[in-house]
Amino acid sequence: MRCPFCAHDDTQVKDSRPTEDNASIRRRRQCSSCGARFTTFERVQLREVVVVKSGDRREPFDRSKLEQSVALACRKRAIDQERLDQLISGIQRQVETSGEAEVPSAHIGELVMEGLRQIDSVAYIRFASVYRDFSEARDFEEFASTVQQAAKE
Repeated sequence: MRCPFCAHDDTQVKDSRPTEDNASIRRRRQCSSCGARFTTFERVQLREVVVVKSGDRREPFDRSKLEQSVALACRKRAIDQERLDQLISGIQRQVETSGEAEVPSAHIGELVMEGLRQIDSVAYIRFASVYRDFSEARDFEEFASTVQQAAKE
């Protein structure tokens, strides 16, 4: 593993342990050149999945993009990070085990929306506002009223 500080190729693993959800291994490493310490995560990747974006653009599935979009929707909300990690790992597992080599980004967006709907209604509305491209305040009002009606049922 290359050191992120000095780019030296020789680093040593000082500590390894599974993450709380047992979906990955957390490794503490130390560079033998500069002595810097850093953390890496090792996850099982079942298959290479390509995400089909709008306009038929294709790019490899990137867990970090999923993490960023969920984190943005949940910003300043009292949501446990472990719960968000479980959501993201679950979505990644669904995408990788779908049996499809290409997955539409719309499908991933729907999985995220369903997960956020169960966790936090504000995060759900935030994500939906970007995902569904709300352009006016009226779009927010209409969507929020459907969320409120669903919560009452």
